[in-house]
Amino acid sequence: MVNVVEVPSSPKLAGENESARRLREVFESIDEDSCPHDFNFHMHTIFSDGKLKPEDLMSQAIAIGLQGLAITDHHSVGGYQLARSWLLNWKADHPLGRAPVLWSGIEINANLLKTEVHILGYGFDPEHPRMEPYIQGKAPTNSDFQAPNVIAAIHQAGGLAVLAHPERYRRRSAAQLIPEAARWGIDGVETYYAYNNPNPWKPSPKQTERVRQLAERYGGLLHTCGTDTHGKNLAQRM
Repeated sequence: MVNVVEVPSSPKLAGENESARRLREVFESIDEDSCPHDFNFHMHTIFSDGKLKPEDLMSQAIAIGLQGLAITDHHSVGGYQLARSWLLNWKADHPLGRAPVLWSGIEINANLLKTEVHILGYGFDPEHPRMEPYIQGKAPTNSDFQAPNVIAAIHQAGGLAVLAHPERYRRRSAAQLIPEAARWGIDGVETYYAYNNPNPWKPSPKQTERVRQLAERYGGLLHTCGTDTHGKNLAQRM
């Protein structure tokens, strides 16, 4: 029998750390124009399936003028940790420079309604023991693979949990997945996402509206945006 942790059906502020609380405020202001030039909360480096080195990603983020971002490598925080060190050094060398806020991030495979979905974690403590099964460079298994447990782990590590690209899963629709994720305490959904990889990047209008309405219907979930960059251009997916 799968051991599923019972978690609240609504987001809880009490367990969030200061980083996650600040990020919650940003997510509350996100709209269709926020990405990719002001914020970007879905990007990959060579620490998973991306092509950018963490330091190159950060250099590009500063050149673009991003206000805030998160590196969301699959099952790894190595890219985030290197990027964080690089950013600290950059700030020391550029005391008058405008630096973005870098939040911890990760993308985790999980089972929700017998469908493999991706759950994004933000603002969590990477060294918290509950995150240990999810930072090993490979998808979790057994009870760790169950979405309620993934959401609970992110919360226990002080972070926010977000359902990635809800309109991209073939077995289940966003209309099925979002209420189920909300039931298990998901904090938000990746509302602004470019499903057909347009150039220039912009959120897909029909999917965005459906997801936005579902997020409001099921507990007023937070909205996030991200390019899901896997290539070398932060303004594109590939």
